[in-house]
Amino acid sequence: MQAGRLSVLVAAFVSGCSGSSTSGFGLDDAGKSSSSLLHTGDGGAHHVEASTLSQPDSAQQMMASSGPAVVYGQSDTTLYAVDPDTKAVTAIADFSGCDSAVIDIALDKSSKMYGTTFGGVYTIDTTTAVCTLLATGTYPNSLSFVPVGTLDPTEEALVGYNGSTYVRIDTTTGNVTTVGDLGKGYSSSGDIVSVIGGGTYLTVTGGDACSQYDCLVEVDPVTGALKTNYGPIGYSEVYGLAFWAGTVYGFDSAGDLFQVTFTGSKANVTAIPIPSAPAGLSFYGAGSTTSAPPVATAK
Repeated sequence: MQAGRLSVLVAAFVSGCSGSSTSGFGLDDAGKSSSSLLHTGDGGAHHVEASTLSQPDSAQQMMASSGPAVVYGQSDTTLYAVDPDTKAVTAIADFSGCDSAVIDIALDKSSKMYGTTFGGVYTIDTTTAVCTLLATGTYPNSLSFVPVGTLDPTEEALVGYNGSTYVRIDTTTGNVTTVGDLGKGYSSSGDIVSVIGGGTYLTVTGGDACSQYDCLVEVDPVTGALKTNYGPIGYSEVYGLAFWAGTVYGFDSAGDLFQVTFTGSKANVTAIPIPSAPAGLSFYGAGSTTSAPPVATAK
């Protein structure tokens, strides 16, 4: 937990957060701002290299193209749903049963949600936000599942970053094991997201390029090492990442929501306005199923 994130949490507790009675608030396309960011990796501008994830089999492809279109964001106390099609945001419920503030969430291919707090790791009901304790301990504030065959031949693996250290969390025992390191002098700024048949993305800080604003990078989900740096995304303290149909959704501590789409070697960042957002809205994490569609499909 970075000091900046901890101070924002304290402020959020003082100002209060939205409760489960909060009605959904719609989003429209008016007022969006966008910028194109050229990849600035080690070799300068170039095309994005292919993901190290193996192509999914037919069963995975079917799963990746089915299920409800939804990504999740969360404050320290409240779970939200974002519709990737309409961009509408709805407050689902306040978390209950957790020992303290929820600092991140992740979903597996069946959309089973897990979350971490200052004192433990939990399963979380996506319809009620009720937490069930798996284990106590100290856990990352950046979480995601990676697909079957990435770190385990038979099951998905729950992973995260402690600073630059890439770790795996056993979803039965809660044990944390070190897998690898991000490298290049970067450190996780808040979240990681991965999808079957697609990439694995992380927000990072570090160096001159990623000091004022967070950078979005693609990482190798097998080793945790940096693969591609898309450069600064114009937001800092991006504590939540989710993915749907070729689009990365970002959530920051100031309560901003934005999306990132990819065109060749460019990452295109577009703000998503939130009219009538609750006072004091602040995001501390986000998640989406690993079976989210890796690319958009014609409707």
